[in-house]
Amino acid sequence: MSDKPFQFKHFIIHQDKTAMKVGTDGVLLGAWAKIKSDVFSILDIGAGTGLIALIMAQRSNAEVIDAVELNDDAYEQTVNNFELSDWGDRLFCYHASLQEFTNEIDDTYDLIISNPPFYTSTYKDLPEDRAMARHSESLSYSDLLSGTAKLLSEIGSCAFIIPYTEEANFIEIAKSNKLFINRITRVKGTNEAPIKRSLLQFSFVEKPILTNELVIEIERHLYTNEYKKLVQDFYIKM
Repeated sequence: MSDKPFQFKHFIIHQDKTAMKVGTDGVLLGAWAKIKSDVFSILDIGAGTGLIALIMAQRSNAEVIDAVELNDDAYEQTVNNFELSDWGDRLFCYHASLQEFTNEIDDTYDLIISNPPFYTSTYKDLPEDRAMARHSESLSYSDLLSGTAKLLSEIGSCAFIIPYTEEANFIEIAKSNKLFINRITRVKGTNEAPIKRSLLQFSFVEKPILTNELVIEIERHLYTNEYKKLVQDFYIKM
């Protein structure tokens, strides 16, 4: 993983201080999440570098775009990336755990978005900071979804990207917090590859579930039209 800054079309991500580098998951989620035209406030849980919050700023006219980040270095990196962007006046990062943030904040958000930590078989082989950022013991799905339910406005929605193998479990935990699945997009690297990720969007309203599949590549570095259409507003070479 490179420490070099990552240049997007309309902003730059410095990533030399944090273990979590720019990756496909964050861009996919930021590009995919459905944003209502009248959205006022957005929250990104686990900012990392601020990537998803910055995509939210580019895609919406939300007046309040907050992020929360526990890791010291990731928090500093996010604040720096926010300040360097064209939307610094709308972006703010809190240095806290989600649990602390939930207890202190009385406001609710119209959209909550998160690329949460998840289990990985290589957990023990990773440097400690990267392992913590990517291991769900540092923020369990139960804590994530109960906190989200408390912070989400009645008419709001929340969007996540998780491993496909966790999809059914995640949807059940969400349901126990009265969050109902509204959209599912299952992501594959190629047509022949197994499903790797699930993009999920929930709200407090139960309605028919919109389900589809997204394939990223036809072959190495030859991207599908669907993927290009989704991310072309962000990547320079797309």
